[in-house]
Amino acid sequence: MGKDKLRKFAEIETFANVLQLDEGKVMKGQWAAAHFGNRQPVVLELACGKGEYTVNMARMFPGRNFIGIDYKGNRLWRGAKTALEDGIANVAFLRIQIEDILEYFAPGEVAEIWITFPDPQPQKSREKKRLTNPVFLEKYARIMASGGLIHLKTDNDGLYAYTMEKLAEAGLAVEANTADLYHSALVDDVLAIKTYYERKYLAHGKNINYVKWRWPQ
Repeated sequence: MGKDKLRKFAEIETFANVLQLDEGKVMKGQWAAAHFGNRQPVVLELACGKGEYTVNMARMFPGRNFIGIDYKGNRLWRGAKTALEDGIANVAFLRIQIEDILEYFAPGEVAEIWITFPDPQPQKSREKKRLTNPVFLEKYARIMASGGLIHLKTDNDGLYAYTMEKLAEAGLAVEANTADLYHSALVDDVLAIKTYYERKYLAHGKNINYVKWRWPQ
Protein backbone atom coordinates (compact mmCIF):
# COMPACT_ATOMS: atom_id res chain seq x y z
CA MET A 1 0.00 0.00 0.00
CA GLY A 2 1.35 3.44 -0.98
CA LYS A 3 2.33 6.06 1.58
CA ASP A 4 -0.57 8.33 0.59
CA LYS A 5 -3.12 5.57 1.20
CA LEU A 6 -1.52 4.74 4.53
CA ARG A 7 -1.70 8.41 5.53
CA LYS A 8 -5.38 8.62 4.61
CA PHE A 9 -6.22 5.42 6.49
CA ALA A 10 -4.44 6.81 9.55
CA GLU A 11 -6.26 10.14 9.27
CA ILE A 12 -9.77 8.71 9.00
CA GLU A 13 -9.15 6.89 12.27
CA THR A 14 -9.23 10.34 13.86
CA PHE A 15 -12.27 11.69 11.97
CA ALA A 16 -15.38 11.99 14.14
CA ASN A 17 -17.61 11.64 11.07
CA VAL A 18 -16.19 8.25 10.01
CA LEU A 19 -17.23 4.95 11.60
CA GLN A 20 -15.49 1.75 10.61
CA LEU A 21 -16.66 -1.85 10.70
CA ASP A 22 -17.82 -2.82 14.21
CA GLU A 23 -17.90 0.84 15.31
CA GLY A 24 -20.96 1.37 13.13
CA LYS A 25 -22.91 -1.56 14.55
CA VAL A 26 -23.61 0.28 17.80
CA MET A 27 -25.58 2.87 15.80
CA LYS A 28 -28.07 0.36 14.40
CA GLY A 29 -31.54 1.73 14.94
CA GLN A 30 -30.34 5.02 16.37
CA TRP A 31 -28.27 6.79 13.71
CA ALA A 32 -30.36 9.96 13.79
CA ALA A 33 -30.55 10.28 17.57
CA ALA A 34 -27.19 8.88 18.70
CA HIS A 35 -24.84 9.99 15.95
CA PHE A 36 -26.48 13.12 14.53
CA GLY A 37 -28.37 14.19 17.65
CA ASN A 38 -31.68 14.78 15.89
CA ARG A 39 -34.75 13.01 14.49
CA GLN A 40 -34.21 13.81 10.82
CA PRO A 41 -34.58 11.24 8.00
CA VAL A 42 -31.52 9.13 7.13
CA VAL A 43 -30.30 8.97 3.51
CA LEU A 44 -27.60 6.55 2.32
CA GLU A 45 -25.18 6.78 -0.60
CA LEU A 46 -23.95 3.27 -1.43
CA ALA A 47 -20.58 2.75 -3.11
CA CYS A 48 -20.04 6.43 -2.38
CA GLY A 49 -16.36 6.61 -3.38
CA LYS A 50 -15.16 10.14 -2.65
CA GLY A 51 -18.59 11.05 -1.28
CA GLU A 52 -19.53 13.76 -3.76
CA TYR A 53 -23.22 12.96 -3.53
CA THR A 54 -23.19 12.55 0.23
CA VAL A 55 -21.51 15.91 0.85
CA ASN A 56 -23.37 17.92 -1.77
CA MET A 57 -26.80 16.61 -0.82
CA ALA A 58 -26.01 17.38 2.82
CA ARG A 59 -25.34 20.99 1.81
CA MET A 60 -28.64 21.15 -0.08
CA PHE A 61 -30.78 19.45 2.56
CA PRO A 62 -29.73 20.41 6.11
CA GLY A 63 -32.97 18.85 7.39
CA ARG A 64 -31.76 15.32 6.55
CA ASN A 65 -28.88 13.12 7.68
CA PHE A 66 -26.56 11.65 5.04
CA ILE A 67 -24.34 8.59 5.33
CA GLY A 68 -21.86 7.60 2.62
CA ILE A 69 -20.96 3.91 2.58
CA ASP A 70 -17.90 2.35 0.96
CA TYR A 71 -15.19 -0.09 1.95
CA LYS A 72 -12.26 1.85 0.52
CA GLY A 73 -11.09 4.14 3.30
CA ASN A 74 -8.71 6.13 1.13
CA ARG A 75 -11.71 7.22 -0.98
CA LEU A 76 -13.93 8.01 2.01
CA TRP A 77 -11.15 10.25 3.30
CA ARG A 78 -11.89 12.93 0.70
CA GLY A 79 -15.58 13.32 1.46
CA ALA A 80 -15.11 13.06 5.21
CA LYS A 81 -12.33 15.66 5.21
CA THR A 82 -14.38 18.08 3.09
CA ALA A 83 -17.36 17.74 5.44
CA LEU A 84 -15.17 18.41 8.48
CA GLU A 85 -13.38 21.38 6.90
CA ASP A 86 -16.67 22.93 5.76
CA GLY A 87 -18.48 22.27 9.03
CA ILE A 88 -21.20 20.09 7.48
CA ALA A 89 -22.64 18.38 10.53
CA ASN A 90 -25.34 16.24 8.87
CA VAL A 91 -22.78 13.98 7.17
CA ALA A 92 -21.23 10.68 8.24
CA PHE A 93 -19.27 7.96 6.48
CA LEU A 94 -19.37 4.25 7.19
CA ARG A 95 -16.57 1.94 6.03
CA ILE A 96 -18.15 -1.47 5.59
CA GLN A 97 -18.92 -4.08 2.96
CA ILE A 98 -22.37 -3.22 1.61
CA GLU A 99 -23.47 -6.86 1.76
CA ASP A 100 -23.32 -6.51 5.57
CA ILE A 101 -25.70 -3.55 5.63
CA LEU A 102 -28.34 -5.33 7.74
CA GLU A 103 -25.88 -5.39 10.65
CA TYR A 104 -25.78 -1.57 10.69
CA PHE A 105 -29.34 -0.37 10.03
CA ALA A 106 -32.64 -1.35 11.63
CA PRO A 107 -35.94 -2.01 9.86
CA GLY A 108 -37.48 1.22 8.61
CA GLU A 109 -34.46 3.32 9.58
CA VAL A 110 -33.54 4.51 6.06
CA ALA A 111 -35.70 6.99 4.15
CA GLU A 112 -33.78 7.07 0.85
CA ILE A 113 -30.89 5.33 -0.91
CA TRP A 114 -28.63 6.56 -3.72
CA ILE A 115 -26.51 4.05 -5.65
CA THR A 116 -24.00 6.15 -7.55
CA PHE A 117 -21.80 4.58 -10.22
CA PRO A 118 -21.26 1.22 -8.54
CA ASP A 119 -18.99 -1.44 -10.00
CA PRO A 120 -21.31 -3.01 -12.64
CA GLN A 121 -19.81 -6.47 -12.07
CA PRO A 122 -20.42 -7.38 -15.74
CA GLN A 123 -19.25 -10.98 -15.50
CA LYS A 124 -22.15 -13.42 -15.14
CA SER A 125 -20.23 -15.15 -12.36
CA ARG A 126 -20.35 -11.93 -10.33
CA GLU A 127 -24.05 -11.18 -10.77
CA LYS A 128 -24.68 -11.57 -7.03
CA LYS A 129 -22.25 -8.69 -6.41
CA ARG A 130 -24.35 -6.21 -8.41
CA LEU A 131 -25.94 -3.72 -6.04
CA THR A 132 -29.34 -4.11 -7.73
CA ASN A 133 -29.29 -7.90 -7.58
CA PRO A 134 -32.45 -9.33 -5.90
CA VAL A 135 -30.35 -10.32 -2.86
CA PHE A 136 -29.42 -6.66 -2.33
CA LEU A 137 -32.94 -5.45 -3.14
CA GLU A 138 -34.24 -7.70 -0.37
CA LYS A 139 -31.73 -6.22 2.08
CA TYR A 140 -32.75 -2.69 1.15
CA ALA A 141 -36.40 -3.69 1.67
CA ARG A 142 -35.63 -4.66 5.26
CA ILE A 143 -34.13 -1.29 6.21
CA MET A 144 -36.24 1.07 4.08
CA ALA A 145 -39.06 3.14 5.52
CA SER A 146 -42.45 2.69 3.89
CA GLY A 147 -42.56 4.64 0.65
CA GLY A 148 -38.80 5.25 0.63
CA LEU A 149 -37.00 6.13 -2.60
CA ILE A 150 -34.05 4.39 -4.25
CA HIS A 151 -32.01 5.94 -7.08
CA LEU A 152 -29.41 4.44 -9.41
CA LYS A 153 -27.01 6.46 -11.57
CA THR A 154 -24.68 4.47 -13.80
CA ASP A 155 -22.69 4.83 -16.99
CA ASN A 156 -23.07 1.09 -17.60
CA ASP A 157 -25.92 0.33 -20.01
CA GLY A 158 -25.86 -3.35 -19.03
CA LEU A 159 -26.38 -2.62 -15.33
CA TYR A 160 -29.19 -0.22 -16.17
CA ALA A 161 -30.98 -2.85 -18.30
CA TYR A 162 -30.39 -5.50 -15.65
CA THR A 163 -31.82 -3.24 -12.94
CA MET A 164 -34.93 -2.47 -14.96
CA GLU A 165 -35.45 -6.20 -15.48
CA LYS A 166 -35.05 -7.06 -11.78
CA LEU A 167 -37.35 -4.23 -10.68
CA ALA A 168 -40.04 -5.54 -13.05
CA GLU A 169 -39.59 -9.07 -11.73
CA ALA A 170 -39.93 -7.80 -8.16
CA GLY A 171 -43.07 -5.85 -9.02
CA LEU A 172 -41.50 -2.54 -8.01
CA ALA A 173 -42.93 0.50 -9.75
CA VAL A 174 -40.41 2.71 -11.53
CA GLU A 175 -41.16 6.40 -11.04
CA ALA A 176 -38.58 7.80 -13.46
CA ASN A 177 -35.93 6.41 -15.78
CA THR A 178 -33.80 7.40 -18.73
CA ALA A 179 -30.87 5.99 -20.64
CA ASP A 180 -29.49 9.49 -21.30
CA LEU A 181 -29.96 11.65 -18.21
CA TYR A 182 -28.36 14.86 -19.44
CA HIS A 183 -30.50 14.90 -22.57
CA SER A 184 -33.69 14.32 -20.61
CA ALA A 185 -36.11 16.53 -18.71
CA LEU A 186 -35.31 14.79 -15.43
CA VAL A 187 -32.20 16.73 -14.45
CA ASP A 188 -32.60 18.84 -11.33
CA ASP A 189 -30.10 20.27 -8.83
CA VAL A 190 -29.58 16.88 -7.17
CA LEU A 191 -29.22 14.83 -10.33
CA ALA A 192 -26.84 17.47 -11.66
CA ILE A 193 -24.31 16.57 -8.93
CA LYS A 194 -21.41 14.86 -10.69
CA THR A 195 -19.01 12.38 -9.16
CA TYR A 196 -15.34 12.19 -10.08
CA TYR A 197 -15.98 9.22 -12.33
CA GLU A 198 -19.09 10.71 -13.87
CA ARG A 199 -17.16 13.74 -15.04
CA LYS A 200 -14.65 11.43 -16.72
CA TYR A 201 -17.42 9.46 -18.46
CA LEU A 202 -19.12 12.63 -19.70
CA ALA A 203 -15.83 14.01 -21.01
CA HIS A 204 -15.67 10.95 -23.25
CA GLY A 205 -19.26 11.40 -24.45
CA LYS A 206 -20.70 8.53 -22.42
CA ASN A 207 -24.43 8.52 -21.71
CA ILE A 208 -25.57 8.38 -18.08
CA ASN A 209 -28.42 6.07 -17.09
CA TYR A 210 -30.80 6.87 -14.23
CA VAL A 211 -33.69 5.05 -12.60
CA LYS A 212 -35.75 5.89 -9.51
CA TRP A 213 -38.19 3.61 -7.75
CA ARG A 214 -40.18 3.83 -4.56
CA TRP A 215 -40.58 1.15 -1.92
CA PRO A 216 -44.25 0.18 -1.50
CA GLN A 217 -46.30 1.87 1.21
